[in-house]
Amino acid sequence: MLRDHLPPWTWISPLAGWILLGISLFIAHPVFIVVLGAGLVACVLSAVHHAEVVAHRVGEPFGTLVLALAVTVIEVALIVSMMLAGGETTASLARDTIFAAVMIILNGMVGLCLLAGGSRHGEQAFGLYGVNAALATLATMSVLTLVLPNATTTVAGPVYSGGQLALVAIVSLVLYGAFVLIQTVRHRDYFLPEGHAAHDAEAHAAPPSTRVAAISAALLLACLVAVVLLAKALAPTIEAAVDAAGAPKAVVGIIIAAIVLLPESLAALKAARVNRLQTSLNLALGSALASIGLTIPAVAMVALATGWTLVLGLDLKEMVLLALSLLVATLSLGTGRTTVLQGAVHLVIFVVYLFTTIVP
Repeated sequence: MLRDHLPPWTWISPLAGWILLGISLFIAHPVFIVVLGAGLVACVLSAVHHAEVVAHRVGEPFGTLVLALAVTVIEVALIVSMMLAGGETTASLARDTIFAAVMIILNGMVGLCLLAGGSRHGEQAFGLYGVNAALATLATMSVLTLVLPNATTTVAGPVYSGGQLALVAIVSLVLYGAFVLIQTVRHRDYFLPEGHAAHDAEAHAAPPSTRVAAISAALLLACLVAVVLLAKALAPTIEAAVDAAGAPKAVVGIIIAAIVLLPESLAALKAARVNRLQTSLNLALGSALASIGLTIPAVAMVALATGWTLVLGLDLKEMVLLALSLLVATLSLGTGRTTVLQGAVHLVIFVVYLFTTIVP
């Protein structure tokens, strides 16, 4: 990566993505759908590159926080806009999206990172304190938002009463804010690579200039917005394909969540392959926390302002998978060392989640 230069493809990709979005307003030909998909992939790859530029400039753990926050804020905006457009028919949209994101991140993303890193480097190390803090926060937020609504009695589950929903929204925001404070200020060293990446050549490379980093930050935002909007444009085609296959509607949510999380997933996987597992886990767990900590307050505000019912509680099968995922993540990431075995276990859970979604 040159200090004062961005490869042409990294700014051509988002430009092409936005041009394709404009054209999609007038053309819906099947061949053009394939072009839209190619544009989405190009924007994802460009987003990963710009995220790395920004991360290298601001340093860890701020770099991973930038990408996680950017993706989540745009994801929240998409969910809220769909809720406002769809009304009460989207009562379970936030729940389905959050659960899909948590399962994709905690099992798919983490599993791939552990498997790819372990197969290449044998055993990988990371800071135990930061990961434990993230997992404790994630477990608390997940149970409070996705499980507890099934057990409250003021209003029959799987929903909260207005007061309960407001409390959970505030608690989610407070917990996420406390985590970010610990990650970036009070205990930043918990989230730095072991030995501060002493053996990582990229960590010692000259950082990009302020001008290049600022341009990359703007292009990163443009790429991420384009990814979300392209995913939304492809959603009807995806939904039609799912219907034609006779699969449940929940599959659409998984596909859209996977597309939105693709930039973070690729960035995390790339870091794991070059033996920077701490960066991978910062991205993965930070994304899961942001998904809950920012989405729940936003959708709660919409529900409380409009008087709509917000369905948050998971069904029994989903609660079992969530509990298993949190338990296994706590065990597999509880020693500060990982091998391919932990990666394989997470991926098995992910495959089971996908299969039981299609075949309930």
